[in-house]
Parts: sequence; structure tokens; C-alpha cells
Amino acid sequence: MPILSNFYGIIIKMYFQQSEHNPPHIHAVYGEYVGSIDIQTGELIEGDLPNRALKLVQEWTKVHKNELLNIWNTQEFKKIPPLE
Repeated sequence: MPILSNFYGIIIKMYFQQSEHNPPHIHAVYGEYVGSIDIQTGELIEGDLPNRALKLVQEWTKVHKNELLNIWNTQEFKKIPPLE
């Protein structure tokens, strides 16, 4: 699973499997916590993340929404700057 970004101990990944195509989402890993976040809405759709980590991922996703959707649609992976 390619790593798109890494910030504050949170690793952001995206991968494709037939069963995982919709909705477009990313995977956030923070220690032993893992969550799937909808790119369009920022909603946690699966897993668990501490509230603070989730808020950081949601903020980052909002800033990079267009880039993330482009990666999702083209499957052309690139690194995305971390949240600062």
C-alpha cells in the first residue's frame, strides 16, 4: 500500500482492490489505530482513530482533496506534503 504522506506520527496510505473502490478513501495508521476516511466527506467510514488524530487527518484531507481524488481516479501515486 503506497504511503502518500506522514505527519505527527500518522501514516496516510491508499490502495486499490475491487472490493474497496467506493467510496474514494484513504487509510490512516496511528500506532495501533487504523481508520478509513472518505475523501469527499472526511467521515471515518471504518476502524478507529483517536479523536485528535482523526481531526488532523480530516484537516489534511480537506486541504488535499483534489489531489487525493486525482490519485484515486488515475491510480498515479505521488507524495503529498504533510500537515504543518
